[in-house]
Amino acid sequence: MSSFKGDFFGGITAAVIALPLALAFGVASGAGAVAGLYGAIILGFFASLFGGTPSQISGPTGPMTIVFASAVALFSNDINAVMSVVLLAGIFQILFGVLKVGKYVKYIPYPVISGFMSGIGIIIIILQLNPFIGLESQNSVINTLYLFPSSLSNLNFEALILSTLTLTIMFITPKSIARVFPPALLALVLMTILSVVLNFNVSTIGEIPSSLPSFSIPSFEFEKSRDILVLAITLALLGTIDTLLTSLVADSITKTKHNSNKELIGQGVGNSLVALVGGVPGAGATMRTVINVKSGGQTKFSGMIHSLTLLIIALFLAPIASQIPLAVLAGILMKVGIDILDYKFLRVIKNAPKNDLIVMIIVFLLTVFVDLIMAVGVGITLASILIVYRISKEAKLTITQAKKENSDLIFENIRVLDIDGAFFFGSASFYEEEINKLLDTKKMIINCTHVPFMDISAIFTLEELILKLKDLEIEISLVLKQRHLDKIKMVDKTKVFENITIYKNLNDALEDMK
Repeated sequence: MSSFKGDFFGGITAAVIALPLALAFGVASGAGAVAGLYGAIILGFFASLFGGTPSQISGPTGPMTIVFASAVALFSNDINAVMSVVLLAGIFQILFGVLKVGKYVKYIPYPVISGFMSGIGIIIIILQLNPFIGLESQNSVINTLYLFPSSLSNLNFEALILSTLTLTIMFITPKSIARVFPPALLALVLMTILSVVLNFNVSTIGEIPSSLPSFSIPSFEFEKSRDILVLAITLALLGTIDTLLTSLVADSITKTKHNSNKELIGQGVGNSLVALVGGVPGAGATMRTVINVKSGGQTKFSGMIHSLTLLIIALFLAPIASQIPLAVLAGILMKVGIDILDYKFLRVIKNAPKNDLIVMIIVFLLTVFVDLIMAVGVGITLASILIVYRISKEAKLTITQAKKENSDLIFENIRVLDIDGAFFFGSASFYEEEINKLLDTKKMIINCTHVPFMDISAIFTLEELILKLKDLEIEISLVLKQRHLDKIKMVDKTKVFENITIYKNLNDALEDMK
């Protein structure tokens, strides 16, 4: 009973937080406020019902709205193509869950996530500049920045008053009040009343249908399939990252452990159904989830109650919501964009490692000015290359006079080539260059016992070294770990290692070669 009470109040509180954001994201996406509202209702309910993070609240989020808005802009006047993107993204998320892709999200380097999230925050802020001053929003960051100086000459002062006051309320509301009445909802109510009482001449949300949405399966023209596929993959990947990062936050607060693959299936089911009602897709929402947990939400029922509360609002309070000024929603979204910026990284940016800073800045710029999926792809690739470079630079190769382990006994006619560190494609060329400088003996032991792992590039480099030493009539022995030996046997089709004596420790090799 205590669990249900917590879920009930947690769900209602989360719905109060979600309402202004759902309306704002709906308007920002270009699909309309009602699309944001029903996106929050459908996704929130089914992601909770089928998901793997009990206390998580799902709905439209900043990053997902930005990608969805790109689809709306690309397929203008073709809602079927837009919803095909959402439906396919949901199906991809289900597949990610079935294929257990969730566990790999934690391997995305932090600078990539930081640059991406800060980029999303800046995009939201820039795209709200026009609505903030009472003008129609542009569909791209570059257009908004380019035309903004001329837009200032046409600003609506009444809209600017509402948006500025909204943003002020979002920032200065005392915590004691915020715990009872969320700042976003407080600003929404007060500024809407102010606009109506003073009869401000500003654009509003407009009519919101106070009825259940109709279901329809989207269809699209085949020539649009490539663009639909690219956007769907982008949306699915972004939703996956966004959701699972929120799941980790929920885990840290509740001291529980989520099921990432089940969560992806729940998100996929939710987003697929969102497409059938023409809603805005979403993901696990961090702020709403934290509020839910802090208000007592513990199980999946809290997310379902959140959705049912929003549904009641949509059915019975739609006429009131239609009076909400767009400038107020712009102020709320400005605060959302500011909150998304990664202050954790920004605070240490002066002292951050140079390579991490480069990755973060490149991902940030690509996110803002080029393409979201390219930003993540380039960021992960660049981060991986830099990591490989660092590891290869730490690799060591030394050649010494043979000496028995734990003894002062020296073998004058034998030299030991010690490979210390990762032996893989990134370090193979380095080892080859160094080895070429050391070929001046008649007996050599190649000691690989300090190599943690070895890939096929390393095996081929080792093969070439052995062949070169044989040509110079140098007697060779190898000291290898068993797992490396097993791997070599699988790929040694040229039988280079067949006539080489292989030992498990250095002392045995020395005893046989002395």
